[in-house]
Amino acid sequence: MAEIPSLRRETRYGIPAADQILFNRYYLVGYSYYFRQAKWALEIISSDRPYITAEKVKRLNNFRPDFRVPEAFRADLVDYTNSGFNRGHLVASANKLETELQNSETFLLSNMSPQAPNFNQQIWRNLEMAIRELDARKNIFETYVISGPIFDFDKKVKSIGTEDGNGVSIPIPPAYYKSILTENNRGSLKMWSFIIPNQGSSKPLEDFQVSTTQVEQYAGIELWERLVGGKIEKEKKKIRKLW
Repeated sequence: MAEIPSLRRETRYGIPAADQILFNRYYLVGYSYYFRQAKWALEIISSDRPYITAEKVKRLNNFRPDFRVPEAFRADLVDYTNSGFNRGHLVASANKLETELQNSETFLLSNMSPQAPNFNQQIWRNLEMAIRELDARKNIFETYVISGPIFDFDKKVKSIGTEDGNGVSIPIPPAYYKSILTENNRGSLKMWSFIIPNQGSSKPLEDFQVSTTQVEQYAGIELWERLVGGKIEKEKKKIRKLW
């Protein structure tokens, strides 16, 4: 009998472990009860590529709790109110523009993490845009992206939502990662990975490139585990030139 995750296109090359896996219509989230937010969010960038056409579905901005998550671990809107942090998307709204329903799903708070405004609106946004540019290349068949927070357990973790009375606080990640896997028209698989501090930066994206192996070590997850062998291990350790 097939495993349920195996039936999803997004999991073709693997799916990391999590306390709860949330199967959305157009992406998946691995939720962490300990951190009260996603450990990872996995997507295939929209195959129809509506972001490169003139007409787009409007961004809905309908932020809301995800009631599939147990209440004791569930982020709520009040946790972000006056916190000084953005409700930062892991799966970008601009990646999901084919239908209103598709875009709406990206505004579930299970897809959010506390991001500094100058991080969310600058370097993180720049990376999202760059990935869409990569996906828009004619030789790219599919682009898989997994994103999530990175915590430093050697330092005190600050949280938002500590005084709102709902009993749930959300730790603020000091950094975030994105790992990208593309399959091109020759069947070749290539990987890129980034770790970016949760703060504003005017540095080029290249300054934040790391190996996929380093993301695994820092985030405590295994990436693309269904891909095996020496060539894959070499690819994971490689830092490719930015496209």
